[in-house]
Amino acid sequence: MPKLKTHTGAAKRFSKTGSGKIKRRQTKTRHILTSKLPKTKAKLGKTLMVSDADFEKVARMIPYA
Repeated sequence: MPKLKTHTGAAKRFSKTGSGKIKRRQTKTRHILTSKLPKTKAKLGKTLMVSDADFEKVARMIPYA
């Protein structure tokens, strides 16, 4: 069986947890932060898990993570 290539863009954005779930960061945190409420910015700072609908697609991109 040949080795699988890791999608380097995905490797920078996703990581696996000990239980096998995949962590991701949230969008809309790079610029135009002055118009966002502090509560919103605090919420956007937290990490989330990849949804069940996208899990298989992301897992294929990071096979050895």
